[in-house]
Amino acid sequence: MPRKIHIICVSGTHEKLQMAAMVASVAAASGEAVCVFFSMNALTYFVKGKDAVAPAEGEFGALLDKKGVPPFKQLFQQAGDLGDARLLPCSMALDLLEITDEDLDPGFGPATGLTKFLMDAEGAEILTF
Repeated sequence: MPRKIHIICVSGTHEKLQMAAMVASVAAASGEAVCVFFSMNALTYFVKGKDAVAPAEGEFGALLDKKGVPPFKQLFQQAGDLGDARLLPCSMALDLLEITDEDLDPGFGPATGLTKFLMDAEGAEILTF
């Protein structure tokens, strides 16, 4: 039986979003069940038509772009394409940002509350970025 990995993305920094995306895509490609919960500052980068660049925390964030590492949005998309990965927006964050499920990039599942996410995460490894 595959491991379950649940990832909580709340940071809006390039390095944290990149690492979360790398974990999600590698785990999904390895046959693990992956669920990524996007909330707070992380969710804003997945609104259709919004091309804001996530700020780097340090030198490494700039190197990611300079060296041609696949962007985090692409890696999250690949996680869904390559394996069993679900991308879920936080219902509270959607309400506060005044956006709907339809405003998000393709590939996102339905709005989900934190309580439901945590209940579904029973027995899973939970990582926070």
